[in-house]
Amino acid sequence: MKALRMFLQALVVLALAAGTTMAQDKARKQAEIRNAAKTALERFYKADPKLKDAVAKAPGYAVFTTYGLSFLIGGAGGSGLVHDNKSKKDTFMNMAQASAGVQLGASETQVLIVFRNQKAMQTFIDKGWEFGAGGGASAGTGSKSVGSGGGENVIADASFYTLTKTGLEAGGAVAGTKFWKDKELN
Repeated sequence: MKALRMFLQALVVLALAAGTTMAQDKARKQAEIRNAAKTALERFYKADPKLKDAVAKAPGYAVFTTYGLSFLIGGAGGSGLVHDNKSKKDTFMNMAQASAGVQLGASETQVLIVFRNQKAMQTFIDKGWEFGAGGGASAGTGSKSVGSGGGENVIADASFYTLTKTGLEAGGAVAGTKFWKDKELN
């Protein structure tokens, strides 16, 4: 009986330790995403200073960092957050992209979505987005990017901006992108 009680106490201690470790890991991952978002915003503001005012006046915005590889078929994935300017709340999200076409490359890309209204932002958080895209050519190293892979696209009730941080991409493709809420980090 005493051995069973000690065993159960050990299980409780292990469960508490595991819970603490998981909470610390969650906080670390959230901090990494917040830092990446802050760095990305600084790059967007440097590339187009008018964006700082647009982001500040918007109900909210989303920032993602993605990593991709393509050779005829391609894929990219990443993580980011949606920031509600009114409540100051961050919602952590993931994204994935698949593409097919005449394409070749590898890159790290940063994405900024500036929402025009609260409903568009909340729909993005609750349901995510799926959409298709075209192609172009872009290159980036460190803090520079060139080509048609950067710029603005207008989506219903939001503006969508991209910057290629590092890598080289060329070609044209049909692509689909999906955004969804990260269940582990929220």
